[in-house]
Amino acid sequence: MSEFHLPHDHHHEKHHEDALARLAIIDDFSLTAEVFKMLGDGSRLRIFWLLCHCEDCVINISAMVNMSSPAVSHHLKQLKAGGLITSRRDGKEMFYKASDTERSRLLHCMIERLMGIVCPED
Repeated sequence: MSEFHLPHDHHHEKHHEDALARLAIIDDFSLTAEVFKMLGDGSRLRIFWLLCHCEDCVINISAMVNMSSPAVSHHLKQLKAGGLITSRRDGKEMFYKASDTERSRLLHCMIERLMGIVCPED
């Protein structure tokens, strides 16, 4: 990368080289953008935050967030496709909760820090 030169020399070439070496991982930025796009909906964000604190079925989640079951199901499908939540079947019922992944934990913390809300006591 030592052959790289910007049109204007501001004597920060070493900083640019370091940043460009990390910027080259375009797929990581695309994946992160998709997660942020998915969480760009306030209802989906609320559902995700709720599922960070409990595991429940669509009907109960719908009641907690005051939305129709089909609308909640739509949001759950998107959150699950993004790897942010998981589901398990118990008889005829599907239960949903936040994934036990670093990405989910980081997003949970980010939501709480940005909104100034605190986790309920476990």
